Amino acid sequence: MATNSRFSVESGESGDSVRQSADAPVRRRCELLVISLGVCMAANYTGIGWTNKQELRYVMQNLPGYGTAGKGIEYMLKSMTGYGKGGATTLQGNFTVEIRSVNHRYGEVSVRMPRSLMALENDIKRLVSTQLKRGKIDVFVQWEEAAAASAISQVDLAVARGYYEAFSRLADELQLSKDLPLSLILSQKGVIKDSSGAIDEAEFQPLLFSAVQSAVAALDAMRMREGEALEIDLLARRKQVAEWTDQLSARSPQVVTEYRQKLKARLEQLLEGSELDEARLAQEIALMADRSDITEELVRLASHFNQFDEALRLSEPVGRKLDFLMQEMNREVNTVGSKSNDAELTTLVVRIKAEMEKMREQVQNVV
Repeated sequence: MATNSRFSVESGESGDSVRQSADAPVRRRCELLVISLGVCMAANYTGIGWTNKQELRYVMQNLPGYGTAGKGIEYMLKSMTGYGKGGATTLQGNFTVEIRSVNHRYGEVSVRMPRSLMALENDIKRLVSTQLKRGKIDVFVQWEEAAAASAISQVDLAVARGYYEAFSRLADELQLSKDLPLSLILSQKGVIKDSSGAIDEAEFQPLLFSAVQSAVAALDAMRMREGEALEIDLLARRKQVAEWTDQLSARSPQVVTEYRQKLKARLEQLLEGSELDEARLAQEIALMADRSDITEELVRLASHFNQFDEALRLSEPVGRKLDFLMQEMNREVNTVGSKSNDAELTTLVVRIKAEMEKMREQVQNVV
């Protein structure tokens, strides 16, 4: 069990969990720092004892509006953006493999490698795609032969003999001297076989695959680091959206009450002392309340929030699911905006939509 002054991490059958041992003031400092400092400081801030990502996520999960607290912290989001480099060396030379990935709706792997290794292209694609599920992934394979190996050349005696006999027959036909210099024969195409660039697929396949695995591991590690930053940012924005949604819920009933008061005051002014039909007024208020009721939208929005929180805890790629949920949440907020006839509600809707757009941009980079 690893501990520090304010938190402790325990392992159990259900996975890693984080047990809080902070007092309320310190915990409040944690909350404020996560929200105010944002991604840049939150992941590495050590002044309050954060020594790993589990402690940070514990704080975030216990913030108001973030689903059920304390559920297993087993998987962190992964970004689709990353770079990794790997290599493998033998006496004959060395392989260098570089892999880079960027956003893409699906998984697409392309490989660039020496022509002598093209037969292994599909094997490399399968190897990469089994570990990197989404993104546009470019794999670059380079083979650099060792200096000693590249200096070795072989003479094709059969070809050299053929050139010599051809030159000799030509000399007889033209009645020339048969005194043929060796340099003339060696300069002919195919006499000297340069071993540079020649690669034995069967011999070097394990070496190449090892270099690919190293590059994939490095890229995946970078994806995880980027994913941590994405998750911290999403959690902070998710909390802000939840707070504004709560304000929507609290404000909505007040709008109907205020509308009733304004309408009644206006009618009394227009009637100038005449009797006001309370039944007709109540009917008008009921129609207005029905048209502007956002209860269903808020209920569905809360459900989408819970699904969003649960998706962040899944031990599998969740990028597409999060993207779908963001679309659904945005649809509900648009409906709320179309029903709004109150300036305060409209302002909240605009803020929520702006924040959700930022969330969606981040989600589209999640594996």
